[in-house]
Amino acid sequence: MKLNGRLLDTPAIKVTAKDDIRVDNRPVAAPEPTRAWRYHKPSGLVTTHRDPGGRPTVFERLPADMPRVVSIGRLDLTSEGLLLLTNDGELARRLELPANGWARRYRARAYGQITQDELDQLAQGTTVEGVTYGPIHATLERQQGANAWIAVSLNEGKNREVRRVLEAIGLKVNRLIRIAYGPFQLGALEPGQVEEITGKVLKDQLGTGGPKIDKPSRKPRAGRTKGVA
Repeated sequence: MKLNGRLLDTPAIKVTAKDDIRVDNRPVAAPEPTRAWRYHKPSGLVTTHRDPGGRPTVFERLPADMPRVVSIGRLDLTSEGLLLLTNDGELARRLELPANGWARRYRARAYGQITQDELDQLAQGTTVEGVTYGPIHATLERQQGANAWIAVSLNEGKNREVRRVLEAIGLKVNRLIRIAYGPFQLGALEPGQVEEITGKVLKDQLGTGGPKIDKPSRKPRAGRTKGVA
């Protein structure tokens, strides 16, 4: 590797965007502009690039012309709704941190009877099987026969948090839809559809110190959802 024409003998060196970096005498390409997408994940897909069990994955069902992306957070196999995708791994890690204060909002359909007073107790935080969960704000929207529809908002997003916490108070979640991740909304996206977030919106939400942003196309596209389990 060469830096500004000088052969490097150590990787412990700082470089800037103005430096000429070459590997095998070929210039290293500039980093791609940061981009992000909203995706309506259908139930039946795992949020991983490769599944040892052979189950269909989110990334197999994205439009063929999309670049390689990673997810910002995850949704489990049977969960559906908003999944944010980006080509910037650093951005993904940054936006997954609870410290950013972004709420994850869901609508949960759960089997069982519950009252608002019982749901209000979750705002104090709870411990389930030795795992401590932070405050969850839950509102009973309606009781529909044997099922309750509940609006849920939380900041941590631990593995299967909504399901485990509601199960601990006697409910069995049978449908879970993420409708928002921070300021980004599921909106009218249909299952399997993906829409790139505009550069202006990303800059507005990430602040002026955010990464370099390109201008995307806004037209929603359908992912390859054929064969979803």
